[in-house]
Amino acid sequence: MLYWLHTLSDGGDVFNLFRYITFRAGGAFFTALIFGFLFGRPLINALRRKYADGQPIREDGPAHHITTKAGTPTMGGLLILAALSLSTLMWARLDNPYVWLVLGTTVAFGIIGLVDDWAKVSRKSSAGISGRLRLAVGFAIAAIASVAAVQMHPDGLAMHLALPFFKDVLVNMGWLFIPFTMIVIVGSANAVNLTDGLDGLAIMPVMIAAGTLGVIAYAVGRVDFTEYLDVHYVPGTGELLVFCAGLIGGGLGFLWYNAPPAAVFMGDTGALALGGALGAIAVATKHEIVLAIVGGVFVAEAVSVIVQVAYFKFTGKRVFLMAPIHHHFEKKGWAEPQVVIRFWIISLILALIGLATLKVR
Repeated sequence: MLYWLHTLSDGGDVFNLFRYITFRAGGAFFTALIFGFLFGRPLINALRRKYADGQPIREDGPAHHITTKAGTPTMGGLLILAALSLSTLMWARLDNPYVWLVLGTTVAFGIIGLVDDWAKVSRKSSAGISGRLRLAVGFAIAAIASVAAVQMHPDGLAMHLALPFFKDVLVNMGWLFIPFTMIVIVGSANAVNLTDGLDGLAIMPVMIAAGTLGVIAYAVGRVDFTEYLDVHYVPGTGELLVFCAGLIGGGLGFLWYNAPPAAVFMGDTGALALGGALGAIAVATKHEIVLAIVGGVFVAEAVSVIVQVAYFKFTGKRVFLMAPIHHHFEKKGWAEPQVVIRFWIISLILALIGLATLKVR
């Protein structure tokens, strides 16, 4: 919306700044951050009044969670979603289809999470809506996003998978590209949701991944950068840097209240929305495989659950002391802050590796 202020410029005044994606990304970051600081506490108070018992704690989780986390309100993801949506609508170019693709996917997955969270607190049970229903709706949203992305991509890139570390290597997947990208988006949403089990554990890796993908989006959206880096040019994706900046600002505002001991949980509302956002950005920028690197912590969390369930089903034994894997380390005696901060460190290392794929080809 504010982008159009550049039309008031004569080329040498402050209005000219609104032409630049980097300037508007900064504006989106601070808008979301301030929004989070201003409305975080009122939202928490409202959630406490409405749902006094807070988020129901899983009985099959670590025993100490029942006492230390009981009564903590959930649906804190509403704060991130509101801050992110407002900052994006204010600072991004609203004639850019990629902005609507990613924002729409984010909000849609957020609605799934909100319904799930509402079901949990209203029933006072850790079981929300049916997992099959949640997946079915998620795949439907991902299908719409995937088809839209293919239509937005240039002819030479549509239906093709770009491989990192290789120059000009594209794998033509044909119609299989649609289900593949659907799995990327839904898998990302649910992997972040599985990671959200400790105070501050999910939000920082999400922000790190968003920052990395924002840099990638800006790079692949500029023809001069893509020529220098030997990456595929996807015109228009640079505007997603504004979205990513808003996500980071909103995430930091949320983390202020989610830092141990958490005053609020993001819940499925935030986790599914943010995971869906990361998946949609990766699809839009043709960096689906890089997302698996940058979001390696989320991948590990999801794989640990799959391995645990499959191995127990066939052998009756467990690979991990508890899944997702962050609970395994808790069972091994790691304090919660140790698990969280070490996972943050791993996320940062993986983000640097992901950024390296832009140049190492």
